[in-house]
Formats: sequence, C-alpha cells, structure tokens
Amino acid sequence: MRPMRLSLSAFAAALALTVSPLVAQDAGEARPLEEQIGGGGRPVGANWSRSPVIAQNGMAATAHPLATQIALDILKDGGNAVDAAIAANAALGLMEPTGNGIGGDLFAIIYDPKTDQLYGLNGSGRSPAGQSYSQMMEKLAGRDSIPSVGVLPITIPGTVDAWFAMHERFGSKPMSEILAPTVSYARAGHPVAPVIAMYMAGGLRSYTRRLETTQFEFDNARATYFKDGRAPKAGEIFTNPDLGNTLERIGANGRDEFYEGETARIMVDYLRRNGSAFTLDDFAKHASEWVEPACAAYRDGFELCELPPNGQGFAALQMVNILKNVDLRQWERGSPEVLHYITEAKRLAYADVARFYADPEFAAFPMELLTEDYGEKRFALIDPDKATPVFEPGRVEVAPKLEGEGDTTYLTVVDGDGLMVSLIQSNYRGMGGGMVPDGLGFMFQDRGELFSLDPDHPNAYGPAKRPFHTIIPAFVKKDGKPFMTLGLMGGGMQPQGHVQVLINIADYGMNVQEAGDAARLNHTGGRQPTDTLTGPLPDGNLGTLNVEPGIPPQTIAKLEAMGHNVRVVSNGIMFGGYQAIARDPDTGVLTGATEMRKDGQASGF
Repeated sequence: MRPMRLSLSAFAAALALTVSPLVAQDAGEARPLEEQIGGGGRPVGANWSRSPVIAQNGMAATAHPLATQIALDILKDGGNAVDAAIAANAALGLMEPTGNGIGGDLFAIIYDPKTDQLYGLNGSGRSPAGQSYSQMMEKLAGRDSIPSVGVLPITIPGTVDAWFAMHERFGSKPMSEILAPTVSYARAGHPVAPVIAMYMAGGLRSYTRRLETTQFEFDNARATYFKDGRAPKAGEIFTNPDLGNTLERIGANGRDEFYEGETARIMVDYLRRNGSAFTLDDFAKHASEWVEPACAAYRDGFELCELPPNGQGFAALQMVNILKNVDLRQWERGSPEVLHYITEAKRLAYADVARFYADPEFAAFPMELLTEDYGEKRFALIDPDKATPVFEPGRVEVAPKLEGEGDTTYLTVVDGDGLMVSLIQSNYRGMGGGMVPDGLGFMFQDRGELFSLDPDHPNAYGPAKRPFHTIIPAFVKKDGKPFMTLGLMGGGMQPQGHVQVLINIADYGMNVQEAGDAARLNHTGGRQPTDTLTGPLPDGNLGTLNVEPGIPPQTIAKLEAMGHNVRVVSNGIMFGGYQAIARDPDTGVLTGATEMRKDGQASGF
C-alpha cells in the first residue's frame, strides 16, 4: 500500500477531546477545550489511532467486549464463523439493547471458502398482510408520517429466522449451544458498558417525551430495561431473565418456536391487544431471502460489495462509481477537495435512493444505476469549485428523517478456514418502538416508520411489504479475492461511511484500524425514501455537512466558502460504529479493528 498522506494535524488533539458523557458527568463541569489534555504519541502509525489486532486462527469484532469473547469461545470450542456470529449477535441483543435485538431485522454477507462465493442474506420482515394502505391511513388519523413508537411502525422481526437460515446452510454447532452463553448472561447479569449506558438513558428520556403525545404500552419496557424508573448506569449489573428464557426455548425448539410456537402466540396476542393487525399466519409465513451481492470496482484492485434493496447498500456502489472518475490522491485526505467530492457523490447517490430504493418485490430496481457509464454521467454534474444547489431527480418533500444516529449493531467474525461473516442487525430508531411483548425480554423494531405515505412512491406503505432499510453489511475484495469484512452503523451514515473507509485504505494507505479512527463526514438532509415525489424541500436542498473535530479548521472554512452548510459535531454519535476484519489471502493472517465511538473490541487467537 502507498504511504499515508494526511494533513490532519488536528486529529491527535481534537479526537482526544471527545470524552464519554458519563465520564464528563462524573468529573463535573467540562473544562474549556484548550485546557483538555490531548493524545499521547505512538512509535508507529498515526498518533490519533492505535494498533490493529493481528491473529491467525480466528477473530471477532463486535460493539461489546463480552460479545467478542463469546464469539471467540465458540470458535475455540470447534464452532465456525457463522456459529460465532450468531452467538455474538444474541449476546449483543442482551448487552446492547440500544442497537439491536431479536425484535429487529438482520442482513449478512458471508464468504464461503469451500465454494469461493459471496452469499447475501436479507432477513427483513414485512408489514401485516391484512392491513391495506387505506387502513393504515385511517389508523394514522391525519398524521403525515408513521410514528416511531407504538404498534404502527412494527414489522415482523426477521432476526431469528435469519439466524436459522445462516445456520442451516453454514452452521456446525447445535443452536442450543450457540445461544447458551447469552442465556447464562441474561440470568446472571453483566456490567453495562459506558456508551450503551448513555444510549439507554437517552432512550428513556426519548420514550418519556413521546408518551406525552403518542399513547403506547410502555410498562413492559420499563420493567425490562428501566427498573426503578431509571436507566442502568455504566458498570451496574443488568439482568434480563425473560430474554434468557426466550432464547432457551428458541435453542431447544428451533425457528418455529419464534414464528409459530408459544413465543409467536405471546407476541401476536400482545400486538393485537394493542391494536395491531398482525396475525399468527403473518409470523408463520415469514422467511428470509438469499440474495446476490453486487460489487463495484474502485481502483488498484479494490471492489466494494453490497446487498440489493430493500436496503441502501447500492448507494455506496453508486458513490464508488462516481468517485472513481477523480483521483482523490492528488489532494491530502483532510483537504476540502476530497470532502467536497465525497459529499457531492453522496448527494447524487441519495437523490436516486429517495426515488428508486424499495422492496424489489413491489418495485424493480433499475440496475443501470450501478453501471460505470451512469456513474460517469453523474460525476459530470459535480462542480469542483462549489456545492451544487440541487441534484435531480425530482423535488421532494421531507417526511420523517431517514438519516438518524447509530442505533444499530455491526459485527464480523472470520475463522481459521477463511469463512467470513459480515453481519448487521438493528431495531431501527432508538431501542425500537417502545413495545416489549409480555415476558419475552425484547423490544419490537419500529422499521415500518420508513415507509413512504405517498401512494405513488415505490416505498409506499402496503400489506405484506418490506420497508426501505438502512442497515447494510459490506465486503471488500482485492484483486478478485476476498479481502475484508466491513460495517459501519448509523442510518444514512452507512453507505457514505463504507465509502470513506474504502477511500482511507485504497487511496491513502491506512490500515484497518486507522481507516475507522480517522475523522468522518456525515452529510444529512436532502432527499429521503420516506418522501413524496413532488414539492420543495423545506430544509433546503443542500442539507448539512456534519464533520468531526479532526477535520482541519482551514478545510471547514473552504467548504463553507464553497457553499456547504458545515457543522462540527464532537461526540461521535452520528458518525457510526465501525468494525472490520481483513484476511491475507496468502497467509491467512487476520487483521481486525473496532473504534473509539463504541464500547467494542476486536480480538483473535
């Protein structure tokens, strides 16, 4: 790889200035930024990063150290990467309920060395089959969007079925053994991690506010997550025996326990009691779908691979096809030129996301959007000197924001045989829709919030339909060979985050750890898949270019002069949570990374 070329001298001090809100609270009033201590020095690599993890026999990277250790234990006990990924995901549903759980959906990309193939899995759920668009509008009673709480945004939880689909094709250990570590932690308890504690406290505040305007059943959630009327603090022992019992039944009885058995009946009874249209038949008919990933070549042999809609992964491929038309290496990584091109490429791609991305069973995706010729034509629309006021197609009216903070979990596991799992899982906004079925210990997702209410939109609400999805796993090839699993949490941050990490590695020679620690941008606003197809954007066409403090002040000033609406955001929340594992195709050596924005850990053996 070429040597790293950065002018981000502000990184070391500025990134170190971001402190955990919990630490800041414990220390009293925060000191002025110029008085806060900066980072130390390093003998190799960038001062603002740390060493990646290097191992040979197996590796896991997750958003919680205990989940990473559970994955490694499964590998050491003879399980493979799929077994370990399921085990880690189950653990994260307990330990990081702010990001995921079995009430949500799952997507995965799996590389199988036996067949030398990439396999994609779409584990997303559908709306009730018996509820039409007009019936939904009637229930909304004049609201112009689907709320983020209550029964209306709930779609079938797809995670458990996805686990069993993965396990049936690739798994080796019994599912009861895979889920057993989480069952034990659920009953005995585990200490809450700092960032997760912050998110849980924020979740309670958010649900409390929403209860003032939207009535929904929240007593079960209080009893499960917010005992004594408060969120658990960092280091406090948290138990969830109800979830342990649910997982134990799933491990013993299989996939049908969740979709047709006692657990399904409890869920449907609870949902219908609270006004939902879901039936047992809706749950019984749910099935994950194996899909084919698509890849876009960047440069120097790197290819980014993503899953097709109803997710937003192809937006990252569109960005790649736009950005390959300019050699970013002619500028420093922290330059205004590089950030400008990334931002404009994102805006161009998302104009198409807002118009075309939906459940492909209801609206076929136009594959010409992924061609290099189309990418070249879109690139030609970028003015190198200033932000373009508006990118076609269409002027649309903003409904609820797609691009939110990182309420998702991404994990990756690679075993010694080269089986590679890139997996992402989420309840969508917050911890989900606030509703916990009786005695089951998990919250339902609120993914249905992302349906459009424009009846002419491809992503319009409809019966037995999957909404537009934000969560996307990624995979990178190098010279045609499997190279790296990659994921980065957080709503609309994800495609642009994938591309930024790829640029960091392919263009600027960063290792996998530096590529995730480097300061990011997150462009928000503009067009959304929840939009109507006509009307002006009330928040303007340009949106907001959010950047982390490591972006040099002179770059920010130049971007503003180019017409961008720049905002510096220091807490890291909206910039995602990255994990990655690279595998040397010749030696099998694994190099893993996690990052400072989450509680996570990459580890191997």
